[in-house]
Amino acid sequence: MKSIKKSILVSIIIILAFFINGCNDKENQENTEVYSKTQNIKKTTYIFGIHPLLNSKKLFEVYQPMVDKINENLNDASIKLESSVNYAAFNKKMISGHFDFALPNPYQTIESLKYGYDVFGKMGDDQNFRGIILVRKDSKITKITDLIGKTVSYPAPTALAATMMPQYYLQTHGIDINKDITNQYVGTHGSSIMNVYLNNSIASATWPLAWKSYMKENPEVAEEVEIKWQTEQLINNGLIVKKGTPKEVLEVFENVTFNLHNSKDGQQIISLMEISKYEKASNATFEIVNEFLEKFKNTVRPLDIGR
Repeated sequence: MKSIKKSILVSIIIILAFFINGCNDKENQENTEVYSKTQNIKKTTYIFGIHPLLNSKKLFEVYQPMVDKINENLNDASIKLESSVNYAAFNKKMISGHFDFALPNPYQTIESLKYGYDVFGKMGDDQNFRGIILVRKDSKITKITDLIGKTVSYPAPTALAATMMPQYYLQTHGIDINKDITNQYVGTHGSSIMNVYLNNSIASATWPLAWKSYMKENPEVAEEVEIKWQTEQLINNGLIVKKGTPKEVLEVFENVTFNLHNSKDGQQIISLMEISKYEKASNATFEIVNEFLEKFKNTVRPLDIGR
């Protein structure tokens, strides 16, 4: 009899233990769910687009560290870096308002004002914003008129330093670019450089930062290709923000980018971009670009930002 009572008592204790553990498990699960929900607050993502001054792989290597640093200083928001396959794709996104922040060339910067953007900054080192015209060292090209009847390659019609400025230079130094040469638009700076290296064009145009980057990655090209001519400087690439973007997000973006040159790790980040700093700017800062665009339209060809 005693053994039966003891068995029943043990059974009751076991059942109670299971019940208590079950309650604890449920409580722990509920606590875990609450904790998870508080930890996974959904952040608003803002897209930062950069025009195709580098190929996509290289662009992410160079600019993602800056984006990471901006994100470290944001709370309920994050910046997502986005590349574009070519200038036309970037222009289309900009025109549609796809970007929240962007780093366009000066021509695109001026055009962005028509599509709901404002300028808040720019790359420093304006002396680097110029066009360069490359030829093979064995090409026997000695003067600009030697290009007559030949093909010249460029990244895209809307590339300011790498296309428009070289075309203006040629037009004002003895070449009618609409009659004397064949203009070949190949999509990117790298493609433009490779076209002259591979003898697909007698000359190609790009800008100093793309050329420096390409030489580091492809030293064999630098051994065969040289800068033959270069244009005057203009103003470097702008930083733009879409109207309506929260002020607190813009302030973090500004604070990080404008102070990169003031810290050792920040200097390492901007050294990848081949610049010494970013600096504040406004819509009025880029008025000088309109002066060049007027001369270009009157001397060379019409403009179409959609290209």
